[in-house]
Formats: sequence, C-alpha cells, structure tokens
Amino acid sequence: MPPLAVPDDPAVSLVDRREALDVLVSELRRAWRSFDAARPAEPVLPAALRERFDADLPEDGDRIAEAMADAARALDASVSPSRPLMLAYIPSTGLEAGVLAESLCAAYDVNMAASAGAIEHIVDQTLRWMATFVGFPLEEGVFTSGGMTSNLTAILAAREHALPGTRVDGVRAGTGAVYVSAEAHHSVVRAVEVAGLGRASIRSIPLDDQRRMRVDLLDAAIDRDVAAGTTPVAVVATAGTTLTGAVDDLDAIADVCRPRGLWLHVDGAYGAPAAGSRARGHLFAGLARADSLTIDAHKWMGVQKACSMVLLSRTGALASAFRHEESYLLHEEDTSHHVDHTLEYSRPVRALKLWLAMRTHGARQYRDWLDHTVALADDLVARLRAAPDFEVLHDPPLTTICLRHLPGGDVDLDRHNAVLARAVVTDGRAYLAPAVLDGRVCLRVTLVNFRTTHADLDTLLATIRDCAATIAAESATT
Repeated sequence: MPPLAVPDDPAVSLVDRREALDVLVSELRRAWRSFDAARPAEPVLPAALRERFDADLPEDGDRIAEAMADAARALDASVSPSRPLMLAYIPSTGLEAGVLAESLCAAYDVNMAASAGAIEHIVDQTLRWMATFVGFPLEEGVFTSGGMTSNLTAILAAREHALPGTRVDGVRAGTGAVYVSAEAHHSVVRAVEVAGLGRASIRSIPLDDQRRMRVDLLDAAIDRDVAAGTTPVAVVATAGTTLTGAVDDLDAIADVCRPRGLWLHVDGAYGAPAAGSRARGHLFAGLARADSLTIDAHKWMGVQKACSMVLLSRTGALASAFRHEESYLLHEEDTSHHVDHTLEYSRPVRALKLWLAMRTHGARQYRDWLDHTVALADDLVARLRAAPDFEVLHDPPLTTICLRHLPGGDVDLDRHNAVLARAVVTDGRAYLAPAVLDGRVCLRVTLVNFRTTHADLDTLLATIRDCAATIAAESATT
C-alpha cells in the first residue's frame, strides 16, 4: 500500500481564511437583520439546495464560501428562537455577544475537563455574577450541557448527601424519595431515574390554587416516608414551571426542609433570572435558603444553547458525588480537575457567552430586559381578557401564558385549538405550541425574547385570528 500523501507544509491553511471571514461576517449581518422584526412567513429551501443536501459524500472538497452559503440558507429556513415571534417552548434570544463568544471558543477549543488555565477565572467569575444577580449564596458551581444535566448534577449531590456511599454501593429499591410538584419538568424525573433512585421514588405533590406545590401535603408526604423507613433525598421546587410559569413557595418549602436537614434543589432553568428583576423578584423569597439551583442561561438570559449551570450553597458536595482519580488524570497534592465536579468529561467553555453578555450589557440592562418581557406578558393577558374570542386559562406569574381561542358556536374547543396551533405554525408569522392544561387543549406562549415588542403582540393576535377565520371558512365548505 502506498504511503498516505500529506501536504509538504503541514501548517498550510485548509481554507481561504480571508474569504471565509468575509462570508461569515456577511451571513451574520444578514441573520441579525432578520431578527430585528417578525417575518411575514418562514422561507422554504429551493429545490436545487435540497438536491445538494441529498448528495453523497464528496470525494473532493468545495470552496468554503459556497458551503457556508448553503449552510446559512438552511439555517435561515429553520426555526430560530432569536426571532421576535418565536413563542413556543422557552426559547433563547441569540444575543450578539453570545455569537462572538462562541466563535472565540470554537477557535481555541479549550477543554474544561481538566485544568484549563486562565479561562477558569472567567468561568468562576460568571458563576459569581449569576449568583449575585439572582441573590443566591454561591459556594461552588459548574456549567453543564442543559437543564437536564444540571438537575441530574444536583440530584446526584443530594443523593450522596442523604445516602452516603451510594455512588460505590448503589441504591436499593425503595431506599430514597424525591419530592416534586405535579407540574415539575420531566427532566427531574429523568434525573431521578438516571441517579438510580427509580421513578417509583418520585413523590408528586398536588398543586394549590396558584399552581404551586402544596407545602402542607409535602410535609405530610415526608413524614409518611420517614415513618416507613424511606430516606427523603431531596425536595425539588420549581421556580418557573414550563407549563404555566408557576413559582413554588420557596420560603415555606425551606421551612419544611431545614429542620430535617433535607436537601432543597430549585429548578429555576426558566424562571430563576426573574429573581433579579424589579417586577417579579418578590416571587423568589427563600431562594437563598436552597442547597442548589439550576439556571439555563440559554433561556431568559438570552445566550445561545447550551449554557446551563448548577449553583450550590454547600462546599464539597460536588466532589463527594464526582471526585475520582485515574492514571491518566492525576491530582497533585489537594488539587482537583473540573471533572471532579461534574459527570461530563470533554466540555467546551460554556461560560464565555454568558460572561461576554453580562460584561457587555451589565446587570441594569438585564433587569430592564426582564421587566420588558414581563410587561409584554401583562399586556398580552390584558388584551386576551378584554377580547370575547379568547380566554386565559390561568393567572401567569411570569411570562408563560396558556390561552384558548373561542370561535363561537357549537365547536369542539380542544380540536379547534389543536388545529389552530398547527395552522399558526404553517402560516409562518408566529411560532407557538399547543399544550394541555387541566385536560384542556390550548395555545401556549412564552415571552422571553428581548427583541419582542408590544407591536409584535398585534401581529400575534392578528395571525391567530386570521388562521381561525381560514379554518372556519374551510369548515363551512365541507
């Protein structure tokens, strides 16, 4: 077999850097301009571009400019959370600072598994800044790949705290219990499963009239488990549920946990940044009494995915859950590596995009942005309640609103709103998602995008009404 041919100069550039940077800047400008206002419709891929995406693996490469242009067209025709009327799920905002930080991260490709050098100062500072912003007493923390991983990290730390040695010996069935509200995110259930506690260890606590975990029933559930010989591992409170934005009564839950020495984790993936806002900060009383807190900065903090973190008010809990030593990852004296605080090994510098955004905009502007989105939600709720053709299904404490369109007449409202949700997405002016609240199919809207304006709400309501009218006209002809 002949030897593999390699370039004479191994340092030769594999791309035309000047051309690549010119294309990149041009495409970023185009993308950022397209995020400034809602679009009349979502574009579709041209047939020629679809054919190129069906092509086989190329034997010879193409010009970087042509490949990047094709990639940009595909992204432009995809669902981007940066757009002002992307209101489904809990999207990010795509702050420009995050794009620039990600470019730098990709260029240097620093690995946060082991000691990484000077960038560690920025990671630590970002954790401190975020903790200060929401009022959490940080002792240690780590960035993760998402809210699921952050919640899992906290559950593993809580498991080792409540059941020492389980990372070595495992967990026997029925040993521990984890308490959540009936509206907790499924990532908590997944975390409990992965932690080896089993789904059967979940205690789902019913809601009060504000859709919060009922603290009296939580207290009683813990007492029942203790009497039965089951160890309470953690209470997972939610600070901003995905379905309705409900914020559990953190102070009252802490009152239940503290006397028992029971770990209190707060899943604030969506809502916790509002603890730093003027408009909704009061809802988070008691947050400083939690043992751990999840925040997804790629939601209400506006940076790109993935940028989640788990903050702890205890020292040493992460090391108890994760610290280890291998022949390829030695510890000198009492030093530790980043993998001693997380279950992930190779990891990018997820902190940099949030650090650059906070450094660029500052806490005051973030508070202004948060208050702006809260004002948008209040405005939308007021409009909906004043309109005879809409109903709001709950009192939204944050910026997530479940609503239904009421077309009038003898109509199956569940079917109508399910069809309407699909029609709005197809229309392309706005993007929202259907949901089910208390057995009722509805339209769910979450306002976390700093680009969204009060005028965009006009477009949203007009789009819903236009699509409803089209549905009614089609029904009348069949």
